[in-house]
Amino acid sequence: MGVGGWHWNDAWIFVSAVIAERLERDRALHAALPVTGATLADLLAAADFLHHSVPSRDELEEAIRRLAGAGLITVEDDMIEVAPAGEQLWRTRPFSGLSSAVMTLQSQLNRAAEPGYADWSLDEPTYAAAVREYSHRLADGR
Repeated sequence: MGVGGWHWNDAWIFVSAVIAERLERDRALHAALPVTGATLADLLAAADFLHHSVPSRDELEEAIRRLAGAGLITVEDDMIEVAPAGEQLWRTRPFSGLSSAVMTLQSQLNRAAEPGYADWSLDEPTYAAAVREYSHRLADGR
């Protein structure tokens, strides 16, 4: 746990949410579709890209609860969006590139906000469906 109460996993999931949402926003804009946020499968893909592993259901649920409770992300069903406070945190972080973004963000989180606790849960079937969707994308080369 960090000095301010944030875990490394919180920062990992937050950075993953930023990446996933930006990718989905770009796809939607290029296809003239409405921007709706990132799915859990999108988040898993970004997390795997960053850390070469997929977060467990418990890691994902806990981080999303803490981040949403602090007002940094919003989550509805399996759609995740970076909230305005999260956008501000991301934009004002010291730029360090993706290789150290998680560590930089954990420091920023510890200085900027206290972890919260949103009343949200990730059940096993929803998590398993997101993992399957991400696995299918990998198999299809997407």
